[in-house]
Amino acid sequence: MQPNFIDRSQNSILEIPTSNPMQLTYTNSLENKKTFAFEVSFMGRMDMYSDADTVAEYLNAHEGWFCRCAQPMKVDPLGNNGYVLTVGKYGSFGYEVEPKMGVILHPPVGRVYQMETIPIPDYNTVGYEVNYQALMELSEVSGDSQAETKGSLFSRKQIIPERITQVNWELNLSVEVEFPQFIHKLSSSLIQSTGDRLLGQIVRQVSPRLTYKVQEDFHTSHQLPIPPKSSRQLNKIYKTNSATI
Repeated sequence: MQPNFIDRSQNSILEIPTSNPMQLTYTNSLENKKTFAFEVSFMGRMDMYSDADTVAEYLNAHEGWFCRCAQPMKVDPLGNNGYVLTVGKYGSFGYEVEPKMGVILHPPVGRVYQMETIPIPDYNTVGYEVNYQALMELSEVSGDSQAETKGSLFSRKQIIPERITQVNWELNLSVEVEFPQFIHKLSSSLIQSTGDRLLGQIVRQVSPRLTYKVQEDFHTSHQLPIPPKSSRQLNKIYKTNSATI
């Protein structure tokens, strides 16, 4: 995969006003630019009330569920296994931008799926670069073993299937952003922590919604009961120089 490099030839850059470091806006400037890289990692799981082969067949037909479940983001096909995601419109002070990213869902190797960013033909990002890497693995378990650890399900008298497929995934997301010269007045640690925190908030908002929609779409299409909230997990991965917590 070829990386989608930042277009440094443009004069349109992403600006953080000093009065509010959480507010992002684009402006035109001829000032020197400085690049910051923000990064977050998450891991999660969702349960599917069916065997692994049935779940894999559903996931392999991603041209259907991906477009349905990614809403309200706009999704356009890109090649055989790729998509262009339009995240939404963001702006301030009369200027509006609509970030886009290309992603590809590779054919599975065994029961492992890989998803990553790809360049969008004839589209140049201005002042930012997104790197998205995700792995998803299917693991089939006995419904009886799950019932032992989820007694709350019985209190609602929900039927537990004989086989459950756990979809375990890990996500690494990094974004490089160009800032103008004046941003040097703020400490690098403040800019870094603010950007990392904001990126994490975005994942925490988007991921649970997408997970639920995929569960709902699969179980409804297969006439199965939708698993409870406890069947969906999302945890942030804290990385240090020598280990992952």
